[in-house]
Amino acid sequence: MKRIRVLSVFLISAAMLLAGCGSSGSSSESSSSSAVSGHSVAKDGADMQTEDKTMPTRKPMEGGTKINMYFGDKVIPGVLNDSQTAKALIAKLPYTQKVHRYSHDFCGVTEDLPYSKDEEHYGWLNGDIDYATDAPYFTILFEDEDVSEKYGNQVNIGVITCPLKDISSLEGDFEVRIELAQ
Repeated sequence: MKRIRVLSVFLISAAMLLAGCGSSGSSSESSSSSAVSGHSVAKDGADMQTEDKTMPTRKPMEGGTKINMYFGDKVIPGVLNDSQTAKALIAKLPYTQKVHRYSHDFCGVTEDLPYSKDEEHYGWLNGDIDYATDAPYFTILFEDEDVSEKYGNQVNIGVITCPLKDISSLEGDFEVRIELAQ
C-alpha cells in the first residue's frame, strides 16, 4: 500500500511539473500587465522581423552558434546566442533532450543550466529556443507569442532558422539530438 501511495504522489508531481510546458491554463497576470509592471519581456531589445509570419520573429544572432536538432528524420536548424545558458548548453553538445509537443511548443525537463537573472523575461517570440528557469525546461516555441507574456521565468538561448511550420507540423514525443551544425 505504501508503494502505491508513493507511486501516486510521484505520478501526480510529474504530471504537475510537465503541465508547465505549453500549458494553456490561465494566469492571473495578463500580457499587458507584465510589461507595465516592470517585468522584462521577450521582445525587449530583440532584433525582430515582423513581415513574414511563417518565419521566426527573432532574427538569429549574427555570429551565433549554429546547431541542428534532429526530430527523428526531420532536422530543425537553429542558432544559439552568447548567453551564459546557451554557452552551458553548447559545452554539452552533442546532447539529447527528450521533448513532448504541447499547444505552442516542444518542451522537456532538462538539466539545471546556469543563467543570469537579468536575462530572465516573460513570454517568447515565435521560433525562440528558451530555457525556463522554474522547472527547468528546454523549450522550442512556435506559436502564441501574442499571449505569451503571462509566462515568466524564460531565458532566450537562441532561435530556429526554418519556417515555423517545419516544427509546428510535428507531433508526439521525441529524443531530440542537438549537435553543432557543420
